[in-house]
Amino acid sequence: MTKEQIRVSIPRMMAQVVPDEGASSFWGDIPIGEQAGGESMDFPGIIMELRKRYRVGAPADDYMQLASLDSSMAYLGPRTKAL
Repeated sequence: MTKEQIRVSIPRMMAQVVPDEGASSFWGDIPIGEQAGGESMDFPGIIMELRKRYRVGAPADDYMQLASLDSSMAYLGPRTKAL
């Protein structure tokens, strides 16, 4: 996937996991949990969906690299080249 495809698809996916937020609500380097109204239960759901959707193994030690849209793009970009 290209960086632009990831930039578009991640917020859409996040909006499906956190239905109270729209896709345009997720941006930049602000942690996803803060953007989702501080719902700590949403973050594990987002991580699991990222792993499933992008077929990327993300060990627990790497979860903080998926904490924001920018860091998710940086983490997933090189791992999704073949998709």
